[in-house]
Amino acid sequence: MTEYLPEGYLIDTPKNKNALSGIESLKEAQKNKTILEARATVCTARHDLIIELGGIRGIIPRNEGAIGIESGETRDIALISRVGKPVCFIITDFEKDKNGRLMAICSRKSVQEECTANYLDNLVPGDIIPAVVTHMENFGCFADIGCGISSLLPIDSISVSRISHPSDRFKSGQKIFAVVSGRDPSGRICLSHKELLGTWEENAANFSAGETVGGIIRSVEDYGVFVELAPNLAGLAESCSRLKPGQKASVYIKSLIPDKMKIKLIIVDSFEPENEPDEPEYYITKGHMDFWQYSPEGCSKNVSTFF
Repeated sequence: MTEYLPEGYLIDTPKNKNALSGIESLKEAQKNKTILEARATVCTARHDLIIELGGIRGIIPRNEGAIGIESGETRDIALISRVGKPVCFIITDFEKDKNGRLMAICSRKSVQEECTANYLDNLVPGDIIPAVVTHMENFGCFADIGCGISSLLPIDSISVSRISHPSDRFKSGQKIFAVVSGRDPSGRICLSHKELLGTWEENAANFSAGETVGGIIRSVEDYGVFVELAPNLAGLAESCSRLKPGQKASVYIKSLIPDKMKIKLIIVDSFEPENEPDEPEYYITKGHMDFWQYSPEGCSKNVSTFF
């Protein structure tokens, strides 16, 4: 059974490397309509993608580069931006170029159409899937959910702890997991992420009153400073004008109050971040969920998701 994965998952697998190892294996892949991956090296002035395959050149013509290119629904930037990155394709033919050298004619659009019909069209809200972050905007990030097909993950669905921009949590090209939250009016899949990062109780179990731990300052308000201890867990410290969002901090945990979903903190020190965002720690990475309850049982505030 074919597995339809985000671009980048296949390129270093033994099966893919073997298929790209020479002319005979490429012809066998053409015969079997095997989905392959290679890195796009050039996007021509005509917006054809050039890929290197087992010692010969491959070309993905513009109109075979992605679903929607011909109709204008997909902009050509979707092809230009693939240069230097893996692209999926099947080989449809072999031809000789003007210099008599053999080259492979490939289609990425055909793979996307197959992925849509056999995989994406069968997904339902609550399904947990792999994804790859492709680019980020203020309102959220776009992620490849299969064969280069993109889906939106809104910023408020990335984590319970609020962030100012998706780059606070992700970087382009990062492999993540997401949960299907629904479909937009055009039928395109929408994603969520916070439901995979654990409940309040699951996250709070990693901390104890009396500990001093690291955190990230996410918001500075008149009434206090919100410090993120984990993507789905934040506490409140007393207000301090010298602090700013994005700084790292060491904080003393005064108390954890499950029935109010509160953590009281004291800021010990603050400093500028040096590293990229940490990889998310997932509590679930596969299967399906119909319902997610973030708040503890008996808590006065109910935070949950129905799929």
